[in-house]
Amino acid sequence: MALIKHKKIPYPISDNLRKYLTIYDRLCKLPISYNDLLRYDNAIPLYDKNGNDTLWETVFYPHNEMSDVYRSLKNVYAQLKAGGDMEVIEHLSIDRVDLCVYGNTQPLRVRIVNQLNDNFDYFYIKKADASRVYGLELEDLLSPDRVSYLVYEDTLIEEHIVGIPGDQFIKINLKRDDINEIRLAKEFVKFNERCFVRLLGDMHSNNFVVDVTPDFEEISYRLRAIDFDQQSYEGRKAIYLPQYFKQNNAFISIGLKNLTPETVKQYQREERTLIGKRLKIARHRIQHLTDEMAKDKLSNEKHIQTLKTELAEFYEEVEFHRCNSMGEILKMSLLMLIKKPNLYKENYK
Repeated sequence: MALIKHKKIPYPISDNLRKYLTIYDRLCKLPISYNDLLRYDNAIPLYDKNGNDTLWETVFYPHNEMSDVYRSLKNVYAQLKAGGDMEVIEHLSIDRVDLCVYGNTQPLRVRIVNQLNDNFDYFYIKKADASRVYGLELEDLLSPDRVSYLVYEDTLIEEHIVGIPGDQFIKINLKRDDINEIRLAKEFVKFNERCFVRLLGDMHSNNFVVDVTPDFEEISYRLRAIDFDQQSYEGRKAIYLPQYFKQNNAFISIGLKNLTPETVKQYQREERTLIGKRLKIARHRIQHLTDEMAKDKLSNEKHIQTLKTELAEFYEEVEFHRCNSMGEILKMSLLMLIKKPNLYKENYK
């Protein structure tokens, strides 16, 4: 069982990372910051449609400031979704701003509504943290899905990632008669592989969503990470494998029921091949990103020593011992896709 014992330390965005973000249009001047949005003067608990406390609070701003705050938030949405084209927000309004009071980072979530058809969307405003930014960028470059985000000074803007929260999916959706257990098990194996290769930790069911898409004959599933705080931070290899979190036991049980060791290896091989192709396509950008990441402090020395030792043993690759930072360990992990593409160990025991 994977267990994170200590709260992660936030790391500032370095000048080198800011230069990278500028080159690839991730850095943007915005009219409002995370700290600005903490100046609310009232809040009420937010309940779901069944009357359950969501542990989020809807916050309210002073009456004389509210119009300016909401105008700025619409501007942020235009920057995130349309490169600053203000015409896209002409018929949009801010429905509410919620604060997550139970999380370590206390993110803000903005619900924005199209007044013409009542369609709505969300985006998130958080304190910028280097780990989270590296995690988002790696997700965009190496996963099957794209993700949009912006950085402004010490503020991070993230788009909403659509899907059913993993814990909710386990409680409700797994009971449905139309669940395709084989496809779901296959996707969990692939998600497990993606997290391990790019060293994204803490992927228990609260930190990912399940995107359900009807196919012409069946249903397909995609597991998508929504929390990137634990990118290349922990020292133990197990933290980067979702299969070791007890919150994911329902997915593990489905896999044990429906998959053989041979099919698991096949899906691992498929996913590593796909990640390797994305790595080759974006090799210059990923090289730039990991070069900057190698210079940054993203964890403590104990975690670095532990992780490189465990990965050296797993891959049977002594070059891991030469790594001096989490960024260098990640570069070596990605190199294994090319250097040892056929290395598989059953269930990563």
